[in-house]
Amino acid sequence: MRWRLSEDDDGQGALFEEEVERHVGKGEFRGMEFLHVNARTIINEIPKASMLPFRWTINAYRGCSHACSYCFARPTHGYLDMNTSDDFEQKIVVKINAVERLKAELSPARWAGDHIAMGTNTDPYQRCEGKYRLTRGIVEVLAEHTNPFSILTKSTLILRDLDVLTEAAQRADVRANLSIGTLDEEVWKISEPGTPHPKKRVEAVAKRNEAGIPTGVLVAPVLPGLSDRPDQLRDIVEACADAGAVTISPILLHLRPGVREVYMPWLERERPDLLPLYEKLYPRTYAPKDARQKITKLVYRYVREFGGLAVQPGSTRDTGHEKAKAKATARQRVAPPPQLDLNL
Repeated sequence: MRWRLSEDDDGQGALFEEEVERHVGKGEFRGMEFLHVNARTIINEIPKASMLPFRWTINAYRGCSHACSYCFARPTHGYLDMNTSDDFEQKIVVKINAVERLKAELSPARWAGDHIAMGTNTDPYQRCEGKYRLTRGIVEVLAEHTNPFSILTKSTLILRDLDVLTEAAQRADVRANLSIGTLDEEVWKISEPGTPHPKKRVEAVAKRNEAGIPTGVLVAPVLPGLSDRPDQLRDIVEACADAGAVTISPILLHLRPGVREVYMPWLERERPDLLPLYEKLYPRTYAPKDARQKITKLVYRYVREFGGLAVQPGSTRDTGHEKAKAKATARQRVAPPPQLDLNL
């Protein structure tokens, strides 16, 4: 099989043009398939018009075994002529030359040392990272070059690399966010079955902050009718504030084309009673502004109550992390920012 792609993980530029070597998963990876490719580039540039708080990204994998019903990255598998449901969860593209490419692309003659975000299109610490260790290698290279970076993940596997991440944080600006959408056991089990238990993720937030790596929480996504009750949101904010999360921000579910086609059938199977609500909320990708603001105000009220800091939703880097960490430790109350862009 040979792919010729004109789209990279962030929607632009050539990604790779190599023979694909298939590896059938065994043992704990039974039922999965790993597609080894050589990336032509590993650092991807986000379009300048983007509202995202970073310009450069790295994604060593494509597809994700977390199997989250709502994952916004599912459409990227369509670029490879694979489906966005089972294929996305079971056929993982592995850029086996990611570490070598990064070493070459961080050459001082080519690279200005800009911040790089990881976890923007697939989880860098999904289960196969335990097998391939590409993210660890990438972190080691970034640390060697004192290059600032951030990581967004749902996985406690990030704790495996606490040693290299701590070393990197002593050399450069290193930030992290754990995505924890709910502590509700039932909602977690049905909506993101391949992820670590959310309480384990809360523990990971605490351990990373104790190690000196500023780590926040994205309460994301908040699922209407499933994880948006005030008591559910209060519980997760309290737990994350107690864990020392340097920032806590919510993002209400959005359903892009390619995600909707997976999420809505899933919802019909699991909670058909909620279909009328979703049909009302999601005639388009984003829920109405008032619905988004309602969730944001509610979460930020609890953030103030428990002494955390609220920042721009979706941000994986924020210049106020050190102050936020001190305030969270002191349990001070902090007001949320006056304006928010929830269309991330």
